[in-house]
Amino acid sequence: MTHNNKIVSDNINNYINTLKIERNLSEKSIKAYVSDLSSFSDWLKDNNAEEIDINTINQYITWLQNYKKLKDTSIKRKYVTLKSFFKYLLRKNLITSYPFEHMRISFKTTKKLPKTLSSQDIIKLLKSPIEDLNNIKTEFRKIICIRNLAIIELLYCVGIRIGELVNINLNDLNFNDQTLLINGKGRKERLLYISSSDVIDTLKTWINSRDSLAPKGDALFINKYGDRLSIYSIEDIYSKYIKLANIETKSTPHYLRHTFATQLLNNGADIRAVQEILGHSSITTTQIYTEVSTERKKQVLLQYNGRNLLKI
Repeated sequence: MTHNNKIVSDNINNYINTLKIERNLSEKSIKAYVSDLSSFSDWLKDNNAEEIDINTINQYITWLQNYKKLKDTSIKRKYVTLKSFFKYLLRKNLITSYPFEHMRISFKTTKKLPKTLSSQDIIKLLKSPIEDLNNIKTEFRKIICIRNLAIIELLYCVGIRIGELVNINLNDLNFNDQTLLINGKGRKERLLYISSSDVIDTLKTWINSRDSLAPKGDALFINKYGDRLSIYSIEDIYSKYIKLANIETKSTPHYLRHTFATQLLNNGADIRAVQEILGHSSITTTQIYTEVSTERKKQVLLQYNGRNLLKI
């Protein structure tokens, strides 16, 4: 069964809007979906592919491999995006068959371990906005700096994604019991405990200063115009303080989440509890952090390895 390529171009926006409503995806994820689907739609037009069937999909995959020279990880993402999109079209009765039904493609993907910051780098990073604050003269810049410190502290203290951080509203934060309600992927809510009194104090200081930026809504973290911060703003803030702290590692805000999870496991936390805290739907996703938590393995071997006790 074949499908007219006009169905693809006419329904990309509708599908993206459905994703926004149903799955609560981050800005970055939405942009990736748009890019993947637009790339396929453009390829159909450039190749005068009037109809879409299993052969069309195979030709597109081959083009991505041989002409675009994309890595298997990137091709796999585009492939998964297309499968999801065509399932949507089928569900909406816009197509009568599913072109991926008999496709079996194997992608070579290597398991990448999460990258983390050292304890020394974490200390330098947390000190960086404090030192910046001490050198600032204007009241406005001080408020921005307090906000930035609160952002970095919260990311590291509770291990949330930056997409989750920018979605936090004031009423999601409860100082009485030190909890934070997170609206995660797939609109799954989870309640986190803010265990550090220092982080609580920093958040209170920020909230007391927040009104000076004339907020336009209930977003916890806002920009100088009073609007909700974007994930790109968070990345810029993180990048600024990584440089100010003279941290050599090329890292992203997500390193704080990786570091948080790895340290929990290093310190003996139950993996199921870590799964719930991180908001992973599968324990398999959390288990990758056990590969990184080498400190615990080191301590076990130092303490219990029988070879250590032999004197020959």
